[in-house]
Amino acid sequence: MAAELKPVYLIGGGDRPKVELAIGRLRTRVGRDAVEELHASRAGGEDAVAACMALGLLATEARVVLVQGVEGWKAADAKAIAAYLEEPTPGTVLVLVGEAVKADSPLAKACAKAGEVLLYALDKKHLPRWVEQQFAALGASAEPEACRALVQLVVPEGGDPERDHLAQLASEVAKLATWAAGEPITVREVELLAVPYAEIPSFSLTDAWGRRDTAAVLGAAEALLERDDRPRREAVPRVLGGLVAHVQRIRLCQTLAAEGLSARDAASRLKRHPFYVQKLYGQAANFGVEELRAVVARLAALDRALKGGSRLSGDLELQRALVDVTRPAEERRSSSGEPAGAVR
Repeated sequence: MAAELKPVYLIGGGDRPKVELAIGRLRTRVGRDAVEELHASRAGGEDAVAACMALGLLATEARVVLVQGVEGWKAADAKAIAAYLEEPTPGTVLVLVGEAVKADSPLAKACAKAGEVLLYALDKKHLPRWVEQQFAALGASAEPEACRALVQLVVPEGGDPERDHLAQLASEVAKLATWAAGEPITVREVELLAVPYAEIPSFSLTDAWGRRDTAAVLGAAEALLERDDRPRREAVPRVLGGLVAHVQRIRLCQTLAAEGLSARDAASRLKRHPFYVQKLYGQAANFGVEELRAVVARLAALDRALKGGSRLSGDLELQRALVDVTRPAEERRSSSGEPAGAVR
C-alpha cells in the first residue's frame, strides 16, 4: 500500500465536501489508527517534518501525518516542508490541508514536485449548479429553481459561501434527497423542509410579485414573518427591504433591456448568474416603466408608515401595500377609478 501512496498530498480549495471526501479516502487506505492529526495553528512546518520522521522510525506499514489549516503557514514553514520532501521518510505520507492554498504558492509547488496537489475550487457564482450536482451524486433530481432556493436559504445573500455554509448545504441536500425517495425536488419541498441558516430569503415573495400573483404575495409575506424569530415590528421592515431591493434590480434590468442588452450580457455586467438575470428580465416585462416608478413611491410610503407615519399596525400596512404594488394597473383603475399605472 505504501508504494502506491505518494510522499505528500496537498488538498484544498473552497469545495469542502470534496476536500473531506479526498481526506476520507486516504484515511480508509491506511486505516484511521494510522493517522496522526495536527493543526497548523499549533504545529509549524518543522513540527510536521518532525512528526513524519518520528513515525518513520516506528512504523512498519504506511502512516499518515495530517495537518489541517496550512493556509496560515508562513514562508519558513513552506521552506521546511520543501527541504523535507527532497528526501521524505519512507512509509510516511504527509497530508496538508488548506482551504485557501494557491496553486502557485511555494508550498504547492514543492508538493506538486514530490507528490500530488488536489485543489477543489468552487465557483461561487455557480453554487446552484454545485447543489444540483450534489443531488445527482445521491441519485436525486432537483429543479434548478429548487437548487437556487436552497442556496438562498443557507448562504447569506451577497456573502461568500464559507466552509460551514457548504457543509450545511451538503447536509440539507442529503436530507432532501432521502425524503424525496426518488421523486423530483421542487421549491415547495425546499421551503417546507430546509433549515434557513442565512437571513430568511424573500425569493418566494419576489417571485410571486414578479408574476403579479396577489394571493401568493400575501401568503409568502406571512410565511416570511412566521419563520422569522424576531418580533413582527422588526420583521416587517426586513420583508419590505427585500422587496425594495428586488424592485430596484427589476428597474435596472428594464434599463439594460432598453439599451439592447440581452439577459446573458446583462448577467455578465451585473456579475450574476444568467438564470437569475433571465428571471429578472421576465419579471421586468410584466411592468411598465412608469408603473415601477409608482411601485417605488408606494413602497416609500410604506416605509414612512412603518416609521411612525400611520396608526395602523405594520402587518396591515404591509398587506395593503403588497396588494397595491402587485395588482395589474387595469384592476386598480377599475376598482378605484384611478388612471392606469397609478398606485395608491
